[in-house]
Amino acid sequence: MEKVYKYGRGNFKSIEDGNELLWMIGNGVGGFANHTVAGGGAQCFHGYLVASLNAPVNRTLILTRTQEIIEIDGREYDLTSQQYIGTSKNGQEYLERFVFDSVPEYMYKVEDINIKKTIAMEYGHNTVVVCYEIENGLDQAKLRIVPLFNYRPSTDVSEKNELKFDMAVDDRKLTLIPDIDKEREIKFYTSEGEFYDRSLIPTSMATPNYLIEENHYYMIDHRTGFLGVDNHYTPYEVQIDLEPFEKKKFYIKCTIEELDNKSGFDIINEYKHRAEKLVRQAGLEDRFANNLVKAADHFIVKRESTGLKTVLAGYPWFTDWGRDTMIAFEGLTLVTKRFDDAREILESFARYIKNGLVPNVFPDKNTEPGYNTVDASLWYFQAVYQYLNYTGNEEDYNFIKEKIYPKLKEIYEAYSTSTDFSIGMDEDGLIHAGGGLDQVTWMDVRVGDYVVTPRHGKPVEINALWFNSLKIMEILAKEFGEDNTQYKELAAKVKESFNKRFWNEKKGCLYDVVDEDDDRIRPNQIWAVSLPFSILDREKEKSIVNVVYKHLYATYGLRSLSFMDKDYKNKYIGKLFDRDCAYHMGTTWGFLIGGFITAYCKVNDYSKDAVWKAEHMCKVFEDTMRDGCINGIAEIFDGDFASTSRGCYSQAWSVAEVLRAYANDVMPYLNC
Repeated sequence: MEKVYKYGRGNFKSIEDGNELLWMIGNGVGGFANHTVAGGGAQCFHGYLVASLNAPVNRTLILTRTQEIIEIDGREYDLTSQQYIGTSKNGQEYLERFVFDSVPEYMYKVEDINIKKTIAMEYGHNTVVVCYEIENGLDQAKLRIVPLFNYRPSTDVSEKNELKFDMAVDDRKLTLIPDIDKEREIKFYTSEGEFYDRSLIPTSMATPNYLIEENHYYMIDHRTGFLGVDNHYTPYEVQIDLEPFEKKKFYIKCTIEELDNKSGFDIINEYKHRAEKLVRQAGLEDRFANNLVKAADHFIVKRESTGLKTVLAGYPWFTDWGRDTMIAFEGLTLVTKRFDDAREILESFARYIKNGLVPNVFPDKNTEPGYNTVDASLWYFQAVYQYLNYTGNEEDYNFIKEKIYPKLKEIYEAYSTSTDFSIGMDEDGLIHAGGGLDQVTWMDVRVGDYVVTPRHGKPVEINALWFNSLKIMEILAKEFGEDNTQYKELAAKVKESFNKRFWNEKKGCLYDVVDEDDDRIRPNQIWAVSLPFSILDREKEKSIVNVVYKHLYATYGLRSLSFMDKDYKNKYIGKLFDRDCAYHMGTTWGFLIGGFITAYCKVNDYSKDAVWKAEHMCKVFEDTMRDGCINGIAEIFDGDFASTSRGCYSQAWSVAEVLRAYANDVMPYLNC
């Protein structure tokens, strides 16, 4: 049974408390809805309909949210919870409870009126519904619903003079056409009530502009160095009369597609039933794992350019990235038994391989992807290998042989000779990569001409992955009736060179980069232990795990640099430059815990004590899944006292690696 998340008034005693908690749901084509538990916006991304105009990218804010006002016998109660410049509305004081059960549910109480408000997206469509269930009390009352519209990139804010739309009202349907995109129609429908033109509300110099919701202040954006001030368009409100003791159910719908007659309540039920079906399909029968299965679903989306599935690296701003996809692949698609999606993802990225490189990032526009990554192609081998381990049917091997194996050979040829970004093999069989301003490993921050973590040379994880890839090619070549001698012999050479060059006897672990002999203690070495094919002896593997645990383990992941290093940065906060300088210099990364747990269990032979400890390392993530983004795991946390979600509030490889490690390294051994 999966967990339903419930929050009471103690979680939103103040608007600031409520703004620290947020929810997010996706629509399978790159769009999403997200907002705070308090009910207002704390980041520019927060909106009920962030549509993907070119799946899964070009994400655009369409409907910011709906705000509710109750009128009872001349008394007015504004349920809006929002910070503004210099002031705030505290409608969360009427919020009795917030529940997240695959979709968000707000439960308000005003005098003797009860209001339940539920938000859901229609899967596969850029459509959102807001459903209301109301029980009126003793007096006649009126509910006023104010929709806030916009049309801007989800990463931006709007000036008042930019909010220009053509509009038309037809009975219960409102159509808006933004001035900046005359081809786009925003359709808004209400199943109950009447539209009221807000320009008719009396106004003066002392009263607000009722057509613009002005000066939203975004607390979290401001904290990370942005101005965080926004405006939204509010031309109409929906007014609904409530008779004494009347019970009423109705919904509103907003879409940039064709408006149909499907009930909002049906859309909610479909969304929840689909999530439950995914849980049953995964068959893990564990509450923690089931919630991770649901979380994983939001990252698997359709890519318009291929007609196939891809993986969004993180919400709310990342697109589909090759490195992140391949690391998250097993947890998102194989552990969850989404094998059709797995095939599509492998094929989708195969189509874009160029000069032996899997794309690093797909941009928002219809332009060429970026290829500045050395590890995505090597993680691709691992994804293919695990796909066959989970499936293993004749048709799966045929798919790999026909669609994927030629691409693997292309990657092998490129890496064993040379390709872009100074990627190539030296005489010792090891791979070198990068140079100058190029940043091609996952520690890739560059601020102008300042390279924060230059790892040019032979990075440790790249060569562990290279050995892993050669062993996989050795197996596949034999399976497909080809001579595998070249892969076998080169793998042996790489193993010998790796042990000779990377082992740091003084520190009992691996150098991070050679030929520079960078002996900083970083987490990249853990993959030399956790990958399927062992490149080191058990004694060295155990020493590495012990060193990494001491220097890097930080509850919600591994630090990117030892806390004892003179250049260690303990906080990821402040302006972009400050955050970039801390990103890979001590910041804790959630996804790294997966490789560590696998390595930890391996070197301890999956003993009971080791598995129990691994279970603890997984289960502590239940705590962070209750705050930050509900049922998500953030991209990063601070190096010291890792607690507050930083970066993307829900990250594909964070969710995927916790799920993979828990399902593979913990669950099968708990009752042994």
